[in-house]
Amino acid sequence: MPSQDSKKTSKSSQISLKTKLTIILIILLLSTYIGIILFGKNSFVILTQLKEEKKSLTQEAIRLKNSNQKLQKEFFELKNLEPHREEE
Repeated sequence: MPSQDSKKTSKSSQISLKTKLTIILIILLLSTYIGIILFGKNSFVILTQLKEEKKSLTQEAIRLKNSNQKLQKEFFELKNLEPHREEE
């Protein structure tokens, strides 16, 4: 005759097994979700790369604006140095 202690142990083993399987399933689902967040199409890695690209493009735009200002200044200085043609 099985004692009540063995029944409790058996029952607690089943509950423990169900709990373990549930925890493993939750861990797998969370791992998959975190993997998608970090490495998916709209991931954190992509966001970081896009921020770096935006920073680089912003710096390039500032450099080009400054260069454009210098060239415009030079252009207008040269334009003013040209002799004016008088129409006949």
